Amino acid sequence: MSGTLNKVMLIGHLGDEVKMHYFEGGGCIGRFPLATNETYTNKQTNERVTNTEWHNIVVRNKAAEIFEKYVSKGDKVYIEGRIKTRKWQDENGNDRYSTEIQCTDFTFLTTKNESATGSNTQQGNQANPVGHKAEPINHKPEVDLPEDDLPF
Repeated sequence: MSGTLNKVMLIGHLGDEVKMHYFEGGGCIGRFPLATNETYTNKQTNERVTNTEWHNIVVRNKAAEIFEKYVSKGDKVYIEGRIKTRKWQDENGNDRYSTEIQCTDFTFLTTKNESATGSNTQQGNQANPVGHKAEPINHKPEVDLPEDDLPF
């Protein structure tokens, strides 16, 4: 294989509320930490050990607004994206690096409404989006075709 691939798939819980940053011209970015856990049993002590890994997630524009509106700290989400490392300078002029996950696709596995009520109501599911392509947003018309009528 001669090509390369930069793809990340995570299922985890938001570690904080989405922090929004708005720009001139109407664009925005949302940032939040995502926790993923690895659990195993230590063979020597027979103890269950859980390790938490934290990921810095970045969502842009409409996807960021959807995240801010529908999820909060503790909610479970599926994130798909790519790893990006940013270089920046601190207040002392030292070079610093931040590794982030640039979200391209997501699905909400729990939402603010589900977390508050503790149930999965049909009305709550209809009101909340559960999956979204982050950039670009493609609205495809839905066509109902009978199973035996193939469009080709």
